[in-house]
Amino acid sequence: VQLQASGGGLVQAGGSLRLSCAASGSIFSPNIMGWYRQAPGKMRELVATMTNSGGTTYVDSVKGRFTISRDNGKNTAALQMNSLKPEDTAVYYCNLRGGVNYWGKGTLVTVSS
Repeated sequence: VQLQASGGGLVQAGGSLRLSCAASGSIFSPNIMGWYRQAPGKMRELVATMTNSGGTTYVDSVKGRFTISRDNGKNTAALQMNSLKPEDTAVYYCNLRGGVNYWGKGTLVTVSS
């Protein structure tokens, strides 16, 4: 399984970005797709996940600002990030868990103040 993420970049505080992730290969179902992030000097943390059936999980710090979505038929997931804050600056990683844990290459999100 390969995960291809895109959509990172530089944005001012208060702005928006949308991250996309496409999974390819032999994907087991059920599975959970989601996003994690790692800021400099910090541990990787869960940002948001979504199951095949639509169940979602968000870290408290992004609730109300970020929205995860997925297209099961296309094996894609997206993270809409609004009202971005400088503390959202991190490398964001797409993740798929379905029997095995898969990671995409990170995409850098930088939020300037």
